[in-house]
Amino acid sequence: MSSTPRKKALVTGGATGIGRSAVLALAGAGYDIAIVYGSSAKAAQAVAGEAEALGAKTLLLQCDVSDDAAVRRTMAAIGETFGHLDALVNNAGTTATWKVKDLESLDMAEWDRTFAVNVRGTFQVARAAVPLLKKGTNPAIVNTASIVGLRPGPQPLPYAASKAAVVNLTKTLAWNLGPDIRVNAVAPGWMEGEWMERMLGDKYDDLMGKRAKQTPLRRCVTADDVAEVMLNLITANRFVTGEVVVIDGGFTAST
Repeated sequence: MSSTPRKKALVTGGATGIGRSAVLALAGAGYDIAIVYGSSAKAAQAVAGEAEALGAKTLLLQCDVSDDAAVRRTMAAIGETFGHLDALVNNAGTTATWKVKDLESLDMAEWDRTFAVNVRGTFQVARAAVPLLKKGTNPAIVNTASIVGLRPGPQPLPYAASKAAVVNLTKTLAWNLGPDIRVNAVAPGWMEGEWMERMLGDKYDDLMGKRAKQTPLRRCVTADDVAEVMLNLITANRFVTGEVVVIDGGFTAST
């Protein structure tokens, strides 16, 4: 008796952070995974090994998601290997550097790069994936937004504005791709790990501790928390599309 064929997923920014956790969550749920990374080749190889240990077949692909021609080539390679996709996690992202409240400290080249990856890249990957997703079963897209796309914070302006654009893009894609493909997003709050360490610097422990105390669930979000919600949006919630799920332990709901 033949076993049920494994489903296929694509995770961009799949080497580290939320992407890594999403890859492992999908692998554990029975998916084979195309892992797209920008520059973290060694980390991508490591997570591929972890996913394969969970039974997944993996495909490692380097791609700058802001480059549409590269995205198209990447999707063609996925199509040749997998034949279809059942899920897309649009997680590739970047940010800019700035001094808080100092608008002149922003480098507009970094502004353009942030939007090219976070907004244009999210759209280009989704657009290129549509033919493969339409061949899948109950296909779904999950985009990575951020709480700063919904409310102000100290994050760099282009990052926050780009994530607000991802929120709108999620809703607009849901309208355009229904009823064939569901499109939702997650909006994590302050997340433990390397990303916030870079953002907060030597204030990381103090500020994360204070945020945890102000959060009803008394801790900050982890990459695994986000991946759990992503997996749920992909495998369940069949009548949910165009939504943005805030993952912050209740912080924004209670402040």
